Amino acid sequence: MNDSFWRGRRVFLTGHTGFKGSWLALWLSRMGAEVTGYALPAAEVSLFRQARIEGLLTHVHGDVRDLPALGKAIAAANPEVVFHLAAQPLVRLSYDTPVETFATNVQGTVHVLEACRRVKSLRSVVCITSDKCYENREWVWPYRESDPMGGHDPYSASKGAAELVISAYRSSFLHGDTKVASVRAGNVIGGGDWAADRLIPDIVRALAGGQSPLIRSPDSIRPWQHVLEALSGYLMIAQRLAEGADWAASGWNFGPSEDDARAVDWMVDRMISTWGSGSWTAADGPRPHEANILKLDCSRARTELGWRPVLGLEGALDWIVQWHKAVAAGDDARVVTLAQLDQYRARL
Repeated sequence: MNDSFWRGRRVFLTGHTGFKGSWLALWLSRMGAEVTGYALPAAEVSLFRQARIEGLLTHVHGDVRDLPALGKAIAAANPEVVFHLAAQPLVRLSYDTPVETFATNVQGTVHVLEACRRVKSLRSVVCITSDKCYENREWVWPYRESDPMGGHDPYSASKGAAELVISAYRSSFLHGDTKVASVRAGNVIGGGDWAADRLIPDIVRALAGGQSPLIRSPDSIRPWQHVLEALSGYLMIAQRLAEGADWAASGWNFGPSEDDARAVDWMVDRMISTWGSGSWTAADGPRPHEANILKLDCSRARTELGWRPVLGLEGALDWIVQWHKAVAAGDDARVVTLAQLDQYRARL
């Protein structure tokens, strides 16, 4: 990555009030980009509010399901780069809100790409989907970018469908000066994630409150990675697209090293050990289907982009505990977050 590429670059970022979007907004701001964010209001407790990210960019409240409003916002920003992160991001919530999940994740992606077609200045579009976009066969081998899309639950199916939408727009419309790629990360973790029904936030809330985390599916294996590992890949792809690299306009996996695809119970034990106290309890009773094993093959990103994970899972968990304990002790959340960002950037 080249900071000089991003300095003064006009960037449009959907979903900037979310956890991953907030970290990306901070990184882009740190490099001097001119960022316009478009998203629903942030949750009351969120990294966006804690780190006062609204003051670092042009902040637009909006819904990606509203094409006229989205088109107007993108036209006003006149971006050179678009990152599309806005989504309904939770598997379990998708069982309760399937219509909203498909409307946001599929039709919302259609709206973003449709609006992008009309921006002459635009060179690079990066759409963030999910590792769960693949047809999960519950096997031990990592999924490659060429594997078929699928999805058992509404969330996973919506992400697989979004990948098909992106591919269709790439083939039909966005293959000239404006190029589009999709990126599929593992289970992204990091300080400032307060989402419900997500492992690390649930553990942090419980331990901070002196309670035992209630853990479902302790044997499930996921490709865990710090949020900055994934974002570094997104930024590299966006830069390559803007520089005219046709080969970058495709789907990309960004996941951890093979030995960082760990079971849930290992994650909980490691978090409790790092926190310094606590214990956990396995949840009983029926629960909606979730994949038992999921891994990503990231050899293409390593070979063609030169991208690689630099922090590792144990380092990521250490940083998460440090972030939450520092902020709970009264440290400025923006300062803590930027310090970790700068530490990470120094390792690249």
